[in-house]
Amino acid sequence: MTLSVSGLNVERKGRVILAPTSLSIAPRARIGLVGASGSGKSTLGHALIDALRAQGVVVAHVPQSPDEALDPLRTMAFHWREAEKALCMGHNPARRKALFSALGIAYGNLTKRPWGWSRGMQQRFVIAMALIGAPALIVLDEPTSALDPVVAADTMDLLDNFLTGQDTAMVLVTHDLGLASRRVERLWVMSEGYLVEEATTEDILTRPTTEAAAKLAAHKSWLTVPC
Repeated sequence: MTLSVSGLNVERKGRVILAPTSLSIAPRARIGLVGASGSGKSTLGHALIDALRAQGVVVAHVPQSPDEALDPLRTMAFHWREAEKALCMGHNPARRKALFSALGIAYGNLTKRPWGWSRGMQQRFVIAMALIGAPALIVLDEPTSALDPVVAADTMDLLDNFLTGQDTAMVLVTHDLGLASRRVERLWVMSEGYLVEEATTEDILTRPTTEAAAKLAAHKSWLTVPC
């Protein structure tokens, strides 16, 4: 089922943070939401999540840092149980095993607290929690910015492999064109609270039609980023 929202907008103290925006997301879509810092991409991501959840759509969110999702005083087992409860799902060891295996954390000790796991493992655990309910859409907000490039690339590879063949769509919020160019089929370009361009990844990176997209594509350093 195609996911659709219309008229998303955010204002704060009379200032437009996100201009009215309408979006459609097809099943299995791989979309990158890109723009300079302060362009409104994270705001659009959160507004999209809220609007779809209000429609009853199962939407998962992966924050920039695992610190935003994990309590350092609670065990990893506790976090997993709480995620299942939040989705009104019973404990299912087979489901957990499948997700952990797919994301390369099958060896993780659930009796430990987050600081007992590496940063890469923590973020993969957060991604696994996001996937428990087989969401129609997963929104990843700068999901690899806290990781080194090799771990980041491995994490995204594992996620790509897991999602292959499933209907779950993905929106990747990032300022990293190296990441976006290798992971998504389409790009949404934000600038000053407006969605100014939407096209295939190749078209925007090679034939941008707006100034904002051209500035992003002009920084050719993204070509060498491994993830």
